[in-house]
Amino acid sequence: MTIHSLLVANRGEIARRIFRTCRELGVRTVAVYSDADADAAHTREADAAVRLPGDAPADTYLRPELLVKAALAADADAVHPGYGFLSENADFARRVLDAGLVWVGPTPSAMEAMAVKTRAKELMREAGVPLLEPLAPEKITAADLPLLVKAAAGGGGRGMRVVRELDSLQAELDAAAREASAAFGDGEVFVEPYVERGRHVEVQVLADHHGTVWTLGTRDCSVQRRHQKVIEEAPAPGLTGAQRKTLADAAERASRAVGYTGAGTVEFLLDGEGRPYFLEMNTRLQVEHPVTEAVYGVDLVALQLRVAEGERLPERPPEANGHAVEARLYAEDPAAGWRPQAGVVHRLALPELPDVRLDSAVTDGETVTAHYDPMLAKVIAWAPDRAAAVRKLAHCLDRAHVHGPVTNRELLVRTLRHPDFVAGRMDTGFYDRHLPELVGTRPAGRSLAALIAALADAAGRSRFGGFRNLRSAPQRKRYRLEPDGEELEVAYHLDRGGLHSEGHPSVRLLSHTPDRVVLEVDGVRRRFDVAGYGDRVHVDGPAGSWTLTALPRFPERAAEVEPGSLLAPMPGTVTRIADGLAVGDAVAAGQPLLWLEAMKMEHQVRAPAAGTLTSLDVRLGSQVEVGALLAVVGEPSTAL
Repeated sequence: MTIHSLLVANRGEIARRIFRTCRELGVRTVAVYSDADADAAHTREADAAVRLPGDAPADTYLRPELLVKAALAADADAVHPGYGFLSENADFARRVLDAGLVWVGPTPSAMEAMAVKTRAKELMREAGVPLLEPLAPEKITAADLPLLVKAAAGGGGRGMRVVRELDSLQAELDAAAREASAAFGDGEVFVEPYVERGRHVEVQVLADHHGTVWTLGTRDCSVQRRHQKVIEEAPAPGLTGAQRKTLADAAERASRAVGYTGAGTVEFLLDGEGRPYFLEMNTRLQVEHPVTEAVYGVDLVALQLRVAEGERLPERPPEANGHAVEARLYAEDPAAGWRPQAGVVHRLALPELPDVRLDSAVTDGETVTAHYDPMLAKVIAWAPDRAAAVRKLAHCLDRAHVHGPVTNRELLVRTLRHPDFVAGRMDTGFYDRHLPELVGTRPAGRSLAALIAALADAAGRSRFGGFRNLRSAPQRKRYRLEPDGEELEVAYHLDRGGLHSEGHPSVRLLSHTPDRVVLEVDGVRRRFDVAGYGDRVHVDGPAGSWTLTALPRFPERAAEVEPGSLLAPMPGTVTRIADGLAVGDAVAAGQPLLWLEAMKMEHQVRAPAAGTLTSLDVRLGSQVEVGALLAVVGEPSTAL
């Protein structure tokens, strides 16, 4: 049959990406949206949109019956699940088919075969695919360490924990189960050996209903944080021809073993000797699929639709060409434990470069909430070879304008330029080894950035550009550098003789407007773009980007905060309170007291010091904003 109208049972970046292909093919699009997404880009861009009442995924995007009802109400004749949410849920696929709709994905039986990783491993063992054997928790000893606890359903790094001490195994099993249940509606977890410094390499597959199975090369996804991919590339660097063939053959055997159709990915872990072990098969489109598209010159979403319509694939896939690298831009602070961020994305813009692609979840002016994954966008660069692709992507991210919440943009740039990454020496422990050096160095030129912000502000307040005829007391401005909180003060004169700035004798002002300042710094002309949003100022220049908050000339006395107060580090939901915790209890330093869920990840709030719980200001299910008071731990003597 021919698909005329497609509902995408998803949101954000992947919904927008699927809609783009649909527009090119002439397929009508239908979006679904939660209340939090009422004004989101994917909602606005679809030809029709159906509301899913509520905000939380469990009330909206994880409700199969609501999604099928939405498709029928909007006269869609097919459903594409995207990735995440219900994309690997066989029950949802079956409901779609039972409603007389086309399911753009593998058969429910194939999804069921691969949905639970423990059962998938049994199938792969029978198909001759190499794998790591699961371990029974009750039989684990210290000799089995280190271990990896994994969610049996879902993916994306959620429900995963590395265990290095036997005493912490049960606690990590419980935490992984809670996180998996919240993300996928299934709390089953299992344990397997943890391979230190392994490489995460995967194979893209595409199969039709006529027995043709394509393997579209390899992707390396080893650079990860919290077991979630950050940078991916195709093809995986440094593999021999024999290794590539072994991986492709294993991926094809895995696909044929379950009668797979549509797009999917078979993931492997390569140990230090280059031996591959089957991890899982993702029965859906992957976040990192654009790098394969760039190298093979295909549109995987268009091919998914063709397969769903019953078309036959050509016998052989196209040949690979060049190299592609993708970076995921997250609203998070890597220097603060990858803490997710929320707020308005005022601007997200890339420099115009050939063969660079932006797949964005947001448009300018949208608000990032705590309800969903913090990924803002994916940036993909293609070039004839790896070195050129890596260099291009780093340059593109470095010169991008990213105005809004704190992001991992600077970390991405430094990662792409790190000697080990440039040389292709990556593994899943890359950030474990290198994160301190990658986030520890503050960008140079902080005081100069503050001066630029002040000059732009002066230009905006004076139609004469801020110049004065007579020398007077210097103008003074105070700023706070974000996100580290360093306070800066600049003092400067603007008169007919030009710019006179304390601390910057080699700087000459050439021109300035509210949105652009041109300086000569040590004899070199440099241009800086300036954008202000309330008291927040973003300065983008050739040597980096800075975010500053304008501070009052005479700071007000800070609000009193009771010693020992535990404040919410991010917006989120209180999903757990320590068993039996009550006011008056004695607590130990570092003891977990509360658990917050933000952007599908669980975060512990621990006691800052030993003492007595004197206040507990939240309850299970409480929604909190950044800085909200959660609890207070007082001195031990307060209990007397």
